[in-house]
Amino acid sequence: MNYHRRTFLKQMTGFGGALLLPSLYAKPASKWLKQPGLELYTVRDLLAKDFEGTIAKVAEIGYREVEPVGYGNLDPKQFRALLDRYKLTAPSTHAGVTEGPDLEKQLEGQRIMGIKYTEIHPAQGGGGRGPKTVESVKKSCAEYNRRGKIAKQFGMKILIHNHAGEFKPLENSSKTQYDILLAETDPALIAMQLDIGWAIVAGQDPLALFRNHPGRFELWHVKDVAKDSNRFVPVGQGRVNYRAYFEHARESGLAHYAVEQDNAAEHGADSMAAAKASIEGLRKILA
Repeated sequence: MNYHRRTFLKQMTGFGGALLLPSLYAKPASKWLKQPGLELYTVRDLLAKDFEGTIAKVAEIGYREVEPVGYGNLDPKQFRALLDRYKLTAPSTHAGVTEGPDLEKQLEGQRIMGIKYTEIHPAQGGGGRGPKTVESVKKSCAEYNRRGKIAKQFGMKILIHNHAGEFKPLENSSKTQYDILLAETDPALIAMQLDIGWAIVAGQDPLALFRNHPGRFELWHVKDVAKDSNRFVPVGQGRVNYRAYFEHARESGLAHYAVEQDNAAEHGADSMAAAKASIEGLRKILA
């Protein structure tokens, strides 16, 4: 917290701010029900069988945004037309682009789709192998920033998504990969996509992350974790306190969120039923 913010909060407390302070960032959570998103990895088994039919069903059960992991062999204009047909948008994607001679063409295609947050992968799939150190993560951050400058030309930011491993101490350091990602990436170019479920599994407190790094978490993955294990379950059926997090969404910098259940399509489960259960659970939590 910087000096000016500390001074402001102190003054607020001195003038009856004890009553005002809790609501400084807390806003009605229900406003986020207007734009529920689904990470389409949740229903990946159905997409492989019937891409458009699955997209139509996702819209039918109430989702308004989707985060693709592929485009069903559609070109950018066709994919955008599909979204428009079902009154959906895709503000972010995990089907990123790859550096190479046609990088700008790929990014232009994503711009046509309406994507604002993407990933740019290195050519040849380089990087990320071997044990991570402070220096190797800093080097990765420099690459993120470089790619972010390219994406900015197309009105996009690079997103960084986490699992649990990013919160483990790095080799020969007390710092974690996530500490360095937050410190070394440029917020004007890079958006953190906080996967809240994985953060909970890693023992993190999302509210503390919001408080310590306000404005950095423009994207969330909303997934719930079982009460008796680290198994993912539909939103509202586990132990994650999403109402508290959405009440502090403004502090986090949230612009878009996507419900995800990694295991919804496993072992013959009904992944669409899981997606429906999550949006119904979210409505109950945020109403």
